[in-house]
Amino acid sequence: MTSHFAEGEPWFVMTLAGRCGRAARSWGDTVTSPASGEDNTFDPSGATNPRLGLALIVIATAQLMVVLDSTIVNVALPRVQSALGFSGSGLEWVVNAYAVTFGGLLLLGGRAGDILGRRRVFIVGLLLFSMASLLGGFATSQWWLLTARALQGVGGAVIAPTALALITTNFPGGAERNRAFGVYAAMAGAGSAAGLLLGGVLTTYASWRWVMFVNVPIGILVAAAAPRVLAESPRRPGRIDMAGGVSATGGVALLVYGLSKAAAGPEGVSHWGDVPVLASLVAAVALLVSFVLIEMRSSHPLLPMRLLADRDRSGAYLIMLCVSTALFGLFFFLTLFMQSVLGYSAIRSGMAYLPFAVGVVAASGLATPLMARIGARPLILTGVAAVVVGTFWFSRLTEQSGYAGQLLGPLLVTSFGLGLVFVPLSLVSLHNVAEQDSGVASSLLNAGQQIGGAMGLALLGTIAWTTVADSVRTQAADAAKAGRPLPKPGTAPPAAIYDHALAVGFSRGFEVAAGVALLALLIAIATIRLGRKELTGAAPLEVAPEPAAEQEAAPQLAALQPEATQRYEDRVALASAVRPCRLC
Repeated sequence: MTSHFAEGEPWFVMTLAGRCGRAARSWGDTVTSPASGEDNTFDPSGATNPRLGLALIVIATAQLMVVLDSTIVNVALPRVQSALGFSGSGLEWVVNAYAVTFGGLLLLGGRAGDILGRRRVFIVGLLLFSMASLLGGFATSQWWLLTARALQGVGGAVIAPTALALITTNFPGGAERNRAFGVYAAMAGAGSAAGLLLGGVLTTYASWRWVMFVNVPIGILVAAAAPRVLAESPRRPGRIDMAGGVSATGGVALLVYGLSKAAAGPEGVSHWGDVPVLASLVAAVALLVSFVLIEMRSSHPLLPMRLLADRDRSGAYLIMLCVSTALFGLFFFLTLFMQSVLGYSAIRSGMAYLPFAVGVVAASGLATPLMARIGARPLILTGVAAVVVGTFWFSRLTEQSGYAGQLLGPLLVTSFGLGLVFVPLSLVSLHNVAEQDSGVASSLLNAGQQIGGAMGLALLGTIAWTTVADSVRTQAADAAKAGRPLPKPGTAPPAAIYDHALAVGFSRGFEVAAGVALLALLIAIATIRLGRKELTGAAPLEVAPEPAAEQEAAPQLAALQPEATQRYEDRVALASAVRPCRLC
């Protein structure tokens, strides 16, 4: 089968392409494209897309491109700073401009796909992302690059939720959908590590501009293939809730902005008390509270409250939030540790993450058949427990640590846990979601990743850098007491002092990451109850079945106006959502 991946892609990406190809043959992939002009749309009667393998390659490649972009730019930041003259504080906006628009527009992107057709919106997002990448690659000024990064975030906010929702559109419930989620999860988990490796290679041997240009051919190829292999979802009646959209987008964007600006920097000074940070966080809370109130009263809600009424689904969102909080900060500080303390080059740092990518791919492949045998709960509990062990193991690192003895083990344990977690979380978050709501349901899972990542960098950053600064001062005081020479004021501390301080500070950050992962494990124990049979053959429900006790009230409910009925259902759903577990 012909692959859509360009020559030179990382070997594990090609491995995933091979997995998709084998899946295609097992699903009866045909070699001919649909006839020109054929109405390739979703069939609610149960007929499925005959080209499932190619459809999966398109969806998974789009997801890989979005995830790659979250980390591939990080390695190139020093070259970007030198080329365009960014200040230290301005350089962080090369990352934050993408994160703010991505996180802020996810709900709108998911709902737009539900209303306008997921395949159509998916293609628009791919083309926008490719155009923004091309624009960023040619940037000659700071504002030019930041504008391109913000546009990339808009495209990513459209691609991410529609890609996940397109799996429910194109793959029938059961083993086929589970396998699709397995490949999707492998892409999501391994993409971050792949970005670090690919970014180091492109920056070293080509130019920082190629971390942007690399998206262009991939995005165009995927956009061209999408209409030929993906079934379209039906366009749903309704409109986009603009009041809810403005409040949700503004609230999430301000939250990501405030958390990103709050973290302490390498100098150890925290910014949590700064006026811009406090103002943005207070405004974010006000907008998000307004969003909930608007949605409870809206006849066409952007986020139907019934989606949060399911305990398992709400638990999946919270678990994703906590896991992302723990791991985004861990990736950031582990990369700094390898380059600053252990002296690794950018390429060597990227290669150090290869076992992580292998572990995620292998565990995702293992999770897919296990879903049919043991269900979601054991996999989620085992996976999150492995993440707890791996992150705590990282906290044992010192400035004398070696790769084989101290880094490889926790990398493998953490990656294996992530691979086991991502597949069932994706399934649980979309289990029994009405077809017209699967776009916004998947956007909530992606929003958890983005908000969790911003929280992780802010929380772990403040703790780690504050500890680093305290350690430098303590070591300097000890040296003064012992009569050893001290560096002049305003100069950098000796390498031995600073390396030890970094190891101590980062270890403290890893301990906090392990604590956040432990919170995810407790949430999983309290909320996840879906059994094996419920995830192996159930299809999304268009209308939830009425409990027998409510059937007598059905005529009275039917007599209400549609808007009032919707508001009634959402309020009942929200009331039931506040119960965290069956014991409450």
